[in-house]
Amino acid sequence: MEQASHPRPQIRRARWTDLTGAWGFAFDDDDRGLAERWQDRAEVFDRTIQVPYPPESKASGVHDTGFHPVVWYRRVFTLAPAERPAQLRLWFGAVDYRAKVWVNGRLAAEHEGGHTPFSADIAPLLTDGPEQVVVVRAEDDPHDLGQPRGKQYWRREPAGIWYHRTSGIWQPVWLEPLPAVSVEGLRWRPDLEALGVDLHLTLDRRPEQPLRVRVRLTGAGGLALADDTVLLTGRELRRSFRFDPELLMRRRYLLTWAPHHPNLIDAEIELIDEDGAVADRVESYFGLRRIEARDGRFLLNGVPTFMRLVLGQNYWPDSLLAADDDTLRREVELIKSLGFNGVRIHQKIENPRFLYWCDRLGLMVWGEAANAYVYTEAAAERLTREWLEAVRRDYSHPCVVAWVPLNESWGVPDLDHSEAQRSFVRGLYHLTRALDPTRPVIGNDGWQHAVGDIFGVHDYAFDGQVLRDRYGSREAIERTFREIRPHWKPILTDGHALGDEPVVISEYGGLSIKPPGEEKWFGYATDADALAMLARFEDLTAALLDSTALAGFCYTQLTDTEQETNGLLRADRTPKFDPEAVRAILGRVARSVPSETLDAVQLAEVLKRRER
Repeated sequence: MEQASHPRPQIRRARWTDLTGAWGFAFDDDDRGLAERWQDRAEVFDRTIQVPYPPESKASGVHDTGFHPVVWYRRVFTLAPAERPAQLRLWFGAVDYRAKVWVNGRLAAEHEGGHTPFSADIAPLLTDGPEQVVVVRAEDDPHDLGQPRGKQYWRREPAGIWYHRTSGIWQPVWLEPLPAVSVEGLRWRPDLEALGVDLHLTLDRRPEQPLRVRVRLTGAGGLALADDTVLLTGRELRRSFRFDPELLMRRRYLLTWAPHHPNLIDAEIELIDEDGAVADRVESYFGLRRIEARDGRFLLNGVPTFMRLVLGQNYWPDSLLAADDDTLRREVELIKSLGFNGVRIHQKIENPRFLYWCDRLGLMVWGEAANAYVYTEAAAERLTREWLEAVRRDYSHPCVVAWVPLNESWGVPDLDHSEAQRSFVRGLYHLTRALDPTRPVIGNDGWQHAVGDIFGVHDYAFDGQVLRDRYGSREAIERTFREIRPHWKPILTDGHALGDEPVVISEYGGLSIKPPGEEKWFGYATDADALAMLARFEDLTAALLDSTALAGFCYTQLTDTEQETNGLLRADRTPKFDPEAVRAILGRVARSVPSETLDAVQLAEVLKRRER
């Protein structure tokens, strides 16, 4: 397979086998499969499904949206005995929600968490013959409100802001042959001030003999930045690389990452054994950039940057939460074509391939968890475990500029009165900061702000003047926080006060056009036609851009989704009005960042010409 489409874009190997496509499939509504050992039986798989599309979707070929809490999959692959590696790792990008995996009837892996990857070395489970059988049992209780589920509705038909469910396998499945000792993890931590990067490399096991690790780093245009070899005797390597300081002066905008110059630094890492042979080789990349939230501003590489985000449900009519690589790339291109510089992925931990295209094409991302709807100790533990897996997985993507573990008090509905729930929000914030101190964290976006580096406020006012009155200045914002509850929820809780945190209107708009003859639709405000909707979009957006105190906004939303008709685009991604009109509205200079006097793309071209 081409490396460009590798499901783990930041740890790529030349050899891997795609296991998406046709699998055997069976519903297990009575939950008999474990007792009857369906992992050993081919005849029970009476349907075919196209993986990685969920059975509720049209793209899967099953298209059954009923309640099916347990589903099973079966796939046969072939492997010649002569081709068997020391390790054969079987990977799942995401299985919603609880998975068991057997290979040739023997348990290979178990995992809980519907949005994060897992893997297992299946080499010890292979049979002597060429045919090998993989069986997956996925359990996804649609009525379990303590399960992190995001926008997946617990009722049969979608309504309001909730959508059809996504059960089972919904991200890629693949095989990767590995040597006896291989690279397991990479974490890149850029250091803009020192013009370099810190690498944390982990192996999957401790080597019996010392290995040498060679790291080569290359910038845009093949610019050689580092070529270093070091001895490794344990499982972990921590190494700092510092580049020629003159590069920062001469070629800063050809080295650093930002939406208008998304430069990536490519990495090649080799494990070399005592005989000089390359035991393992992976390719990776990172972006050289710094993120700060201070003095009421969001700073990217030390430059105040106004965040023009759009809310992305990343949900497609025929495939629901799942998408192929071309579709993910197209989504990024559409967002940028409208004039946004970022996206807030809403109630979904997105496929790393989407983050790859945001890295490559230049789009900032707020990474968000899929939340539960009730608070229990078990629900808190489940969300924490899955969220920390997501932060570890996506740490090195330069596009990710903020973490959002909780949204609108979902899963913590009684923050006003529950010390346990407030402690959970604070604990999740600090855990995220402990894993990643390089990015701002918004503890509970939108409502009831208990802790966080950015104040995210959701306000669906229908009139631009209302937004001006509420957020036009720092004084107005302070008054709004004290006296006004935009969504009938207090913005501040537990004695918290607004300090120097940047304030972002992280949801606004939600404008819709009622489809002719349609009775089941949802929007926060409904206009008669596309021109009226565009005029209101301009009114609301101009009000926020005219604020002298805001650090950004996030418009709800990019596309129509199910019965939600409040997208700038229809569900099929066709525009409701001229995209250039949207781009012109978003392209106005924000008063809080008066240095935005040139279009970012034009500015990048000017700086490149200077550096040449």
